[in-house]
Amino acid sequence: MIKSTFNIQLTPTKICDLETLYQFQLDIEAAYLAAFMPNDSTNKTAYIIKYTKLLANPTVKNFTIIIDNTIVGSIATFIIENLTHITYWIDKKYWGKGIATAALKNLLLIEASRPIFASVAFDNYSSQKVLEKCGFIKTGVEKGFANARQAVIEEFTYKLN
Repeated sequence: MIKSTFNIQLTPTKICDLETLYQFQLDIEAAYLAAFMPNDSTNKTAYIIKYTKLLANPTVKNFTIIIDNTIVGSIATFIIENLTHITYWIDKKYWGKGIATAALKNLLLIEASRPIFASVAFDNYSSQKVLEKCGFIKTGVEKGFANARQAVIEEFTYKLN
């Protein structure tokens, strides 16, 4: 377990964590900001099946973010086309407290691969700030269909060397 000044712990995600993590992504405002969600993010069975498979995938490193024995989010690395990417999700109740930044800094201490990439919706300013505080630099802009918005939107690509 990695600890920070926020008493944040990153623990390997367990199947029993998935119920709580599923509930977080049901928040409409959070889903809107994340933008690039599964087509039916409210399908609990599909969510549990997908993430149970990801927990068994050795190229995906899933961590649950815990503060004072409470699950407050998740963070993970995954591989696409031989490149390492990160993703994270913080329960809306904990937004604005520096948790995403602290969790990402902790993850970067245990994830040795570089470069690492991240993608974020053009208007998710808080997530952009998290990435920038952790040393990521915006390297590009792409367009993609965002299921949570049912529209094509811009997505910024970030990179950490």
